[in-house]
Amino acid sequence: PSRPAPPRAHSTMTDFGSKRHSGKRSYSEECNFIKRIDKTSFQIAKGFVPNMKVPGKFYANAALERLMFEELRVHVQRGESGFLPAVKQIANVASLPGIISHSVAMPDVHAGYGFAIGNVAAFDMSDPRAVVSPGGVGFDINCGVRLLRTNLMEKDVRDVQEKLAQALFDHIPVGVGSKGIIPTTAKDLNHALEMGMDWSLREGYAWAEDKEHCEEYGRMLNADPTKVSKRAKKRGLPQLGTLGAGNHYAEIQVVEQIFDKVAAKRMGIDQKGQVCVMIHSGSRGLGHQVATDALAIMETAMARDKIPTNDKQLACALINSKEGQDYLAAMAAAANYAWVNRSSMTFLTRQTFAKVFNSTPDDLDMHVIYDVSHNIAKVEEHMVEGKIKQLLVHRKGSTRAFPPHHPLIPVDYQTIGQPVLIGGTMGTCSYVLTGTEKGMKETFGSTCHGAGRAMSRNRSRNTLDYKEVLEKLGEKGISIRVASPKLVMEEAPESYKNVTDVVNSCHAAGISKKCVKLKPIAVVKG
Repeated sequence: PSRPAPPRAHSTMTDFGSKRHSGKRSYSEECNFIKRIDKTSFQIAKGFVPNMKVPGKFYANAALERLMFEELRVHVQRGESGFLPAVKQIANVASLPGIISHSVAMPDVHAGYGFAIGNVAAFDMSDPRAVVSPGGVGFDINCGVRLLRTNLMEKDVRDVQEKLAQALFDHIPVGVGSKGIIPTTAKDLNHALEMGMDWSLREGYAWAEDKEHCEEYGRMLNADPTKVSKRAKKRGLPQLGTLGAGNHYAEIQVVEQIFDKVAAKRMGIDQKGQVCVMIHSGSRGLGHQVATDALAIMETAMARDKIPTNDKQLACALINSKEGQDYLAAMAAAANYAWVNRSSMTFLTRQTFAKVFNSTPDDLDMHVIYDVSHNIAKVEEHMVEGKIKQLLVHRKGSTRAFPPHHPLIPVDYQTIGQPVLIGGTMGTCSYVLTGTEKGMKETFGSTCHGAGRAMSRNRSRNTLDYKEVLEKLGEKGISIRVASPKLVMEEAPESYKNVTDVVNSCHAAGISKKCVKLKPIAVVKG
């Protein structure tokens, strides 16, 4: 049925002379711009916010759809106060210069800084006006997930579960101000920023085959440590090899379900009850500082190059400008730092298991299944309207998910597609997915990254009791070690969307395929 033409958006001026919708349309008028494409996806039409170059798109099942529209409804009621809802942020990204096809969001999408978390946007490298935006990468550059397998079974671990959780907590430095135990000098840090996992390999903290099973082989070649500020290096130096706080964790998990036996076997997962370890961490204070530095510099560049945006938080620079290139080189260095960080924690995890089981990491078959990034921008080739184009793909809270036979995935995964690691929230299940051809066409080879927040950190702290949260985990038979118990409420399962809903939405949409479900038996958190 035809809908009445929506009224023209009222708008206000921001610092950059750009327009931002002032929220004066009614909720039903706003909804007129959002159309269902199919059972799992929606389109946000041009005109939803000013200056949209392309439409927006998001994936959701019925439960997640309700959350998206509720967020919009609350925003309309409140007017301009508070965070913009995710649908508005997706649309604002669609108004950035040089964006191609659509601004797309995954089912775990929620409001973030500038870009929504879960937003993917690709910019045409051949367009001189195309931009790079630190908000499209996030503050925790190359926050990502690594999964290690073992040849242990749940029955081997149950009797020593508490001891193992404690040993992991003792070995891996965790918490807000945690400092690394792997000796690192300023010179080492510069080498790590430039070399990524090649530094870990040279120093003996990684196995040669770890690199093969890591996105970008654990090293972005355009990294330039000289583009990373002294302050960022000062923050990063003591933190190398540390987990940090927030939603970061090291989990001992067991295989609960295998959906794709062939793909799972290729990854070395061949039976239910097999023990794995998942490490979720990023670039710590160094990455945060790189993003903060770039945002300040880009404000000046935007005024000079007359780049309009709908939101001040979408600070950006022309890709080929000095500011754009400097940010990409510093971001790549921070990404390398994150891979070294996860490699150092892999080394410490292997040491822990070897000690507890009186064996060697090799004999325990502690190989890296894969390591994925979910906060990064990378130059990639994609087919757009029948032509191969070089694009700068921003993935913020979204994971690369390349299909079978893609040249950038490891030889041993060529027939199954890239493994995609989806971490649940504390005490809930996690998943391993594989990339698909449909995802390559629809989402620039991207899928979800985790559960995605449903409740703000503040609200979580005010409404949940940390003792209750810890008791619930204990009742599930999960050993937990937390450096800051009061931060537990922020990461409680109630604070997040249901990760199974998120994964099922991606599977139903065909943008990734379910392979393995894992459940935690021990959690180490900051």
